[in-house]
Amino acid sequence: MTASSAPGGALSNRDVLKIAIPLILSNATVPLVGIADTAVMGRLDNPALIGGVALGATLFAMMFWAFGFLRMGTTGLTAQAVGAGESREVAANLWRALVIAGVAGLALFALHGPLIAFILKFVGGSAAVETATADYFSARILAAPATLANYAFVGWFIGLSRANLALALQLFLNAVNIALAVTFVLYFGMGVKGAGLAAACADYAAVAVGLVIARRILIARGSASARIFERRAFRKLLAVNGDIMIRTLCLMFALTFFAAQGARLGDVALAANAVLRGLIDLSAYVLDGFAFAAEVLVGQAIGAGDPARFRRGVRLSSIWAAALAASVSAMFFVGGGAMIDLMTTTQAVRDAAYEYLPWAAAAPLFGFACFQLDGIFIGATRTADMRNMMIVALAIYLAAWAVLMPAYGNHGLWASLMVFFAARALTLGARFPALARAVASDEPRASSEAAVRA
Repeated sequence: MTASSAPGGALSNRDVLKIAIPLILSNATVPLVGIADTAVMGRLDNPALIGGVALGATLFAMMFWAFGFLRMGTTGLTAQAVGAGESREVAANLWRALVIAGVAGLALFALHGPLIAFILKFVGGSAAVETATADYFSARILAAPATLANYAFVGWFIGLSRANLALALQLFLNAVNIALAVTFVLYFGMGVKGAGLAAACADYAAVAVGLVIARRILIARGSASARIFERRAFRKLLAVNGDIMIRTLCLMFALTFFAAQGARLGDVALAANAVLRGLIDLSAYVLDGFAFAAEVLVGQAIGAGDPARFRRGVRLSSIWAAALAASVSAMFFVGGGAMIDLMTTTQAVRDAAYEYLPWAAAAPLFGFACFQLDGIFIGATRTADMRNMMIVALAIYLAAWAVLMPAYGNHGLWASLMVFFAARALTLGARFPALARAVASDEPRASSEAAVRA
């Protein structure tokens, strides 16, 4: 790839949708690994096994969410390299991310014994559920390096504007997992360990496919070789990833804190909040499609030194995100009751969820701006701003909770979550003018080039 092959021309709505739609579909498949494993275990008619697999899948997803920087950081850096026509840097971004994935994955595997023991102390549950959870987790953790490597592949494909490949890789992973789970659990009688092993094997199969696709792309672009351990570039990657990890841990704390505070209000409130959180998570997965599109468009515009393309990418992706947020919010307001009925049959939980449904329905309107700004700043690799503003937003959230929940109970808890979304948008939005000025002066591209060439 040469500089002349970098993205150019007028950016259109079709360009935005070409990136966003496959990613929305890909995001929708994310929960399928845990769902498939739980469904297969459900055929064994043992509640402890079902609960153990569901809990193990949740713990696995939460733990690895902290390593989401391997997807986000790789997307931003790769998109900038594509925009700048830096073919060697396009290749290097993938290999560096895979090195980090391998090292981090091996470390997690080495520590998984004491880690799962520590987690189970705070989760609770019967002895049978804890045993099943530990068995599932111990089998699935075998794929820790592969799970993280797949984050890197997905981020790299997105950075190349090849969202279709990210979708294909995710669909392949899910298909292999379902097929192996049925085989290992129902035909070989391997139980919970079979479900975990199926997910692990699927991750390694996806890595093999990702490597084949990546190699062909790099050969076609003439950029199969790269200086992976270039000190300044590797240092920048670690800094970007470190910022994103701190930001993600703050976000995880905020959402876990929300669930924990709901538990203090009783089992019914906790269950109702969990049902409504399911709706919010669904909306976040959908809206993230346009946030990912913003990452790619912003990164490529900055790499190409094209402020006009940067502004248009931000504007078009944000307009689509706002329209989708309004549509999802309206869908929840109108059809949220039916969704609640599908998710629980307990009338007390249903009644409580109906009462708090307006908060969940309003969440996409409160949340889309912060999701979109996350995408913009990731694409620009302005991750220090993301880290700092998330810390500020978390402090505002906790202050709002301290005032609102004692006065209004669960309504106050939900109101504090909306404050958190708004604070994330307002604080990061306050940094956007500085980013726009830097793009206009070509500062981000200059700093990136200095980092990789020094």
